[in-house]
Amino acid sequence: MQYPIGHPQCPVRRALNLIGSRWKVLLIQHLSGGTRRYGELKRLIPDISEKMLINELKELVGYGLAAKQAYPEIPPRVEYSLTDKGRQALPVVASIIAFGLQNLADEPVAA
Repeated sequence: MQYPIGHPQCPVRRALNLIGSRWKVLLIQHLSGGTRRYGELKRLIPDISEKMLINELKELVGYGLAAKQAYPEIPPRVEYSLTDKGRQALPVVASIIAFGLQNLADEPVAA
């Protein structure tokens, strides 16, 4: 069944809910290289706030796109990795990267 764009079950809307923020796309890109620790993700995306990083990772885990592994150590060690479902988003991220590369010189980048 084809749903109209505004419908809650619209596939475009669903996809954007899952990976539509710039932070989620960047996190998926960084997790595509393998398991990353929380602090490593924070260093890789220095302009993300602590609160936003925690929230976006929590959402990725909640959607089943990423897995979280916490180790009972002092200091705590937490690692994130993509799930099989999360790896399904990699072609979308690759397309975004290709689009960005093709249009690098067209517009100034806004932060």
